[in-house]
Amino acid sequence: HPPELPGATEPGASAAARRLLSFVCPFALRRVDRCSLAAENRQAEYRYPSIAKRALAMVPHLITALTGPINELEQRILESLPAIERWFRLEWMEHTPPFYTSVDVRNAGFKLAPVDTNLFPGGFNNLTAEMLPLAVQAAMAAIEKICPEAKNLLLIPEKHTRNTFYLANVARLMQIFHMAGMNVRLGTLDDTITVPTPIELSDGTQLTLEPLIRNRGRLGLKDFDPCTILLNNDLSAGIPKVLENLHEQYLLPPLHAGWAIRRKTNHFAAYEEVAKKFAKLLGMDPWLINPMFARCGEVNFSDGTGSECLMSNAEALLAKVKRKYKEYGIQEKPFIIVKADAGTYGMGIMTVRDPKELAELNRRSRNKMSVIKDGQEVSEVILQEGVPTYERVNDAVAEPVVYMIDRYVVGGFYRVNAERGIDENLNSPGASFVPLAFAESNQLPRPGVKPGASAPNRFYMYGVIARLAMVAASYELEATDPDAEIYE
Repeated sequence: HPPELPGATEPGASAAARRLLSFVCPFALRRVDRCSLAAENRQAEYRYPSIAKRALAMVPHLITALTGPINELEQRILESLPAIERWFRLEWMEHTPPFYTSVDVRNAGFKLAPVDTNLFPGGFNNLTAEMLPLAVQAAMAAIEKICPEAKNLLLIPEKHTRNTFYLANVARLMQIFHMAGMNVRLGTLDDTITVPTPIELSDGTQLTLEPLIRNRGRLGLKDFDPCTILLNNDLSAGIPKVLENLHEQYLLPPLHAGWAIRRKTNHFAAYEEVAKKFAKLLGMDPWLINPMFARCGEVNFSDGTGSECLMSNAEALLAKVKRKYKEYGIQEKPFIIVKADAGTYGMGIMTVRDPKELAELNRRSRNKMSVIKDGQEVSEVILQEGVPTYERVNDAVAEPVVYMIDRYVVGGFYRVNAERGIDENLNSPGASFVPLAFAESNQLPRPGVKPGASAPNRFYMYGVIARLAMVAASYELEATDPDAEIYE
């Protein structure tokens, strides 16, 4: 692991480190639920009791002495706020935002970048009640733009009927769209459910899953004909026939947003383009907000096929990162993340600090990398520049996750993992999702406040980076749309 600096309150901390460790991160801690990875559609449950004891007394800190570039970036973003918001407005005049998006952001002190963009977010249950008005207003705006006359919305979730934490996410989505003025019912892709089936939630309430009914070009439920169909299923297992050729209804997100077709390398190629545009606007190095990446196709971890591609690309990417570290005087040891080019759930991910590690994978590591969600085999991977996270909730590594509906930031939370290091994937066993609410009206930035000292300003900066990833997702979906009109 790269060396970690001591905390601000520890005896070994230098005076400079103590000064740089004082800023408040973007959300104020309000409560801690019994959380689990199920919020992102995983099964295992994990407690994080140490947070609860001190929840009201602390907020996350950035544990690094390298805050200079980030404070400079924050100041530049705040000074450019009118130009930035105009830039986003112009982008959305030309491009359509995804219906909803969540973005994992990593703050290294010297770099701030998105590392994952999810177009089927599954953690809405981690948004606190204070965030609901923003979510409802954004949902209203999205529905009015797509289908103003809509009254019925069909929500199709994952097949996790026993995963109560994921179902809490579904319940929260139903609440949001009900409050936005829609009649919302649940249809399931699970063929074993042939009649309306009630599912008990942990809070004593119920959801009713109903079998889908296909009637020529429309999809609905018994006595329920929706204008809009909202997928909260990422289609990792493929595109079901029942969802194909629905030309009379709005299907959101579109089928090519699912992992059956979508690739992370397409997304980060689009993000690279967006980051360059944005960096030119601000007069800065795009690397400060953009993780470099490479791609390997035709990989088989079980039999070692494609290992040469992995090693050569890893070596080249690490060399690029080392040059950037040298340019900025960063003393950390760079690393890369190798992960499946399709899929989510924190599966099929490994940290690599030396290309030789890829030639020495043990059987357990090969098995771990070979299969992702729904038993899908990994044959394509993305090698991504690792962005360490120096944020902490107590002594546990944390990263902010920003949630958006349409083009609006509606809230977020911290993913926390006491069992992982600054250079590892946090969406893994041992993780908790700590619901974080705005302390006051922290959605609005506060110009004039010293960089690194304002929670609203820091959150605004995170929201800008997340929105850049959302613009990239819009570019990506346009480029991969199988039904796009082609103009000669």
